[in-house]
Amino acid sequence: MLHVTCAIIEHDNKILICQRSERMKLPLKWEFAGGKIERGESKEACLKREIREELGLQIEIKSALTAVEHHYPEFSICLYPFVCKWTGGSLAIAEHAQAIWVTKEELANYDWADADLPIVNELMQVWS
Repeated sequence: MLHVTCAIIEHDNKILICQRSERMKLPLKWEFAGGKIERGESKEACLKREIREELGLQIEIKSALTAVEHHYPEFSICLYPFVCKWTGGSLAIAEHAQAIWVTKEELANYDWADADLPIVNELMQVWS
């Protein structure tokens, strides 16, 4: 089981979403950016490191959402989502095909990775 964090980054009433590149697992699916927790690393430290490495952004973690366990045919994942605020840096995409800012209402318009769908649904309920 992979243990992975992800960030719901808020800025100006929008949320940053990322499209996986064609060479990643689950190519071209949309997700909230984040990454694998390294041995001895806290979820929060992992998330800040991954967002800095993948997107060039500094974030402040505000709150945790419900963790998601999902089983894909090739692997299983436990995803730990955190609502975050953008506090610095400028967006520089390192791994994804694209990263865009969308409104909460637009979240349903994207082809999400299955593990991210429960997070999208929770966000729609919490922020309605």
